[in-house]
Amino acid sequence: MFDRSRRRLTCWYTFSMGSILILFAFTVYQRQVTERMGEFDEQLYNRAKKIASATNYRQRGKTWQIDSDNLSSVDRDLTESNIIYLRWYDEKKHLLHYIGNSLQISQVSPGWQTLKLDRPNTEQFERLRILTLPLKYDRFLVGYLQVAVSLEPVEESLMRSRLFLAIGIPITLCFTGIAGWILAGYAMQPVRRSYEQLQRFTADASHELRAPVAAILSNAQVGLLAPSEDIEQPRQRLQNIVIQSKHMSALIANLLFLARHQGKLNPQDIARTDIAQLLNSLAQRYQTLADEKGLEFHADIPMVSKMIYCDRDLLQQAIHNLLDNAIKYTSSGGMVALKLTVKPRRLEIAVKDTGIGIPANDLPHIFDRFYRVDKARTRHGGFGLGLAISQQIIEAHKGKITVDSETGTGTTFLVCLPL
Repeated sequence: MFDRSRRRLTCWYTFSMGSILILFAFTVYQRQVTERMGEFDEQLYNRAKKIASATNYRQRGKTWQIDSDNLSSVDRDLTESNIIYLRWYDEKKHLLHYIGNSLQISQVSPGWQTLKLDRPNTEQFERLRILTLPLKYDRFLVGYLQVAVSLEPVEESLMRSRLFLAIGIPITLCFTGIAGWILAGYAMQPVRRSYEQLQRFTADASHELRAPVAAILSNAQVGLLAPSEDIEQPRQRLQNIVIQSKHMSALIANLLFLARHQGKLNPQDIARTDIAQLLNSLAQRYQTLADEKGLEFHADIPMVSKMIYCDRDLLQQAIHNLLDNAIKYTSSGGMVALKLTVKPRRLEIAVKDTGIGIPANDLPHIFDRFYRVDKARTRHGGFGLGLAISQQIIEAHKGKITVDSETGTGTTFLVCLPL
């Protein structure tokens, strides 16, 4: 599935980038053709004006004729240029004189023309650019000058451009496809990780829900099989069903919490909160729990109020989960501490215990959903969702949670929240 999606992304990326590239190349080529032809026509026009100014006219009767004796210099210049021919016509477009190729022109009209000429002994054509200028003397039309020049220099330049584009575009498309494949791979990595996490989450959730459902079904069946005069056994089975139902209800509540607060906070629930007051209320509650378990509980919270904007209930839930784990995994006689440190741009909340600790191999995974370290921690119950919930809440508040632990020594969770 991911390889197919990657190929599809690569194809679409190459197609879109290739279309843009081809359109850009076509536009650049058309611009180049226009500029080259403009420069070529300007040079031809200047040359034609120069030849026209060097032409002398004389009047014979009612007609004007060209003084061909003065065209010898033009004839010499013709052999040194790419001019195919020069032609002079009278005002009635009758040919008076020509220099160069004696082509037959069907019509003479002022302005620009492009003519295809068969090359001798070949099947190729030579394109000519023809300019016809009207010649005037004392505001009277006396004739026309026609200049024909080969377009071969322009075509050779454009041929090199076409060759460059014909070779460059496919090569560029190949590199674009390779880059698209690499970028699609990078783009698919978060999707792949999310898909794998979803699969693992679904499998773990199914496993966790299967156990209490099976226990409920087993107790119900055994209770139904009990003799009618036996009242105590069905009652015990019903108590077991209630325990398993509460267990499953707590699991479902945690799953719903993770789904509803996926990296988002409800703006209506964000309020200005005194973080010191919030932590003091938690410290009083866990002081009682620590005393019941025979633990020392230390709360180092400044007496000065420090206000932050947060979702009070969610943030309290996150710290509650950390303190709950610290109490749960610390043996009698141990110590649990809650400390608040206020810094210029952030505040730090540390939850420290002297419990059983977390092995180094398990530290990278403790915030994963349904992750349990080992049997020693599993026997304390829980679903492996508490730390995942805490991390999700802290990150939703633009904060960060880290852990430092050593087996047999204890664990310290550090929560950093921006001010």
